[in-house]
Amino acid sequence: MTVPAGPPAGGSGSWSAHRDTALRLVRYSSVSVVATTTSLVTLGLLVGLVGTPATTANVIATAVGTVPSFELNRRWVWGARARRSVLGQVVPFCALSATGLVVSTLAVGAAAARTAGWSHWSHTVAVLAANVAAYGSLWVAQYVLADRVLFRSATTTRPVRSGPDAGVAVDPIAVALDGAGGRDGRLQDVGALSGRSAPVGRRPQGRG
Repeated sequence: MTVPAGPPAGGSGSWSAHRDTALRLVRYSSVSVVATTTSLVTLGLLVGLVGTPATTANVIATAVGTVPSFELNRRWVWGARARRSVLGQVVPFCALSATGLVVSTLAVGAAAARTAGWSHWSHTVAVLAANVAAYGSLWVAQYVLADRVLFRSATTTRPVRSGPDAGVAVDPIAVALDGAGGRDGRLQDVGALSGRSAPVGRRPQGRG
């Protein structure tokens, strides 16, 4: 009986890779929401309630939001379990955050200057909008850096096994059907895969 071959291994591997990338993007977006919300709440409290100057408040808010962003991206999005690398991960991530800080501070300062004569809450909303626009422009760059450089080792695939049976796909249906042939047939198949002859047991003699 001929068992039809299953789908090629490359197809399932490609689908798995696309699924992992999509899941990583969803998680990365969720972390961005958490970090942005943390920064915006801090910024809003400092500007709207405490009365802190917009640029100073933006520096504090960015520093506060960077902490959950780094840890959630490292552990949850890219699944890194090893100890964090100061030079290989923390410093580049903080450098990118510093770039975002400079851009967002300029944007927040400009928005604050333009809306100085607005009402108190309209002024606060304009400052928050400038912060979101500045960091949104760096969102893609941060993902590429984290995926290709910072946390790349956490997403590399394991090497395929080597040996005489490497690349041989085992069809579970064929194995189940082969079980009906008895122990001798299985031993012969194992011997064929390994390149060695397998010992064949004594076949029972038929009656008559």
